[in-house]
Amino acid sequence: MKAARGFVRAHGPAKAVIEPIGRAGARVVLVGEDGAMGDVLVKDVAAGEALVAKVDGLEAATWDAETVNATKIGAAHRQKMAGKRLFS
Repeated sequence: MKAARGFVRAHGPAKAVIEPIGRAGARVVLVGEDGAMGDVLVKDVAAGEALVAKVDGLEAATWDAETVNATKIGAAHRQKMAGKRLFS
């Protein structure tokens, strides 16, 4: 909960998309008012829903057009997600 509250303080009201990730639990992807992205791992979807309900400034969302368009992904994030390339 501390991480989610800190994200909201730093990036304004946020949308929260809860994604099940198998046995590892669930990932709550946060999209701030400024377009920043973050995430919090929780034990399951129910814990993610409880997190969203308890943290002021979080709104449950889905990956609809509004949420996707609210994200601002910079070059550094794209490079990190792409990983190392074997060939140039």
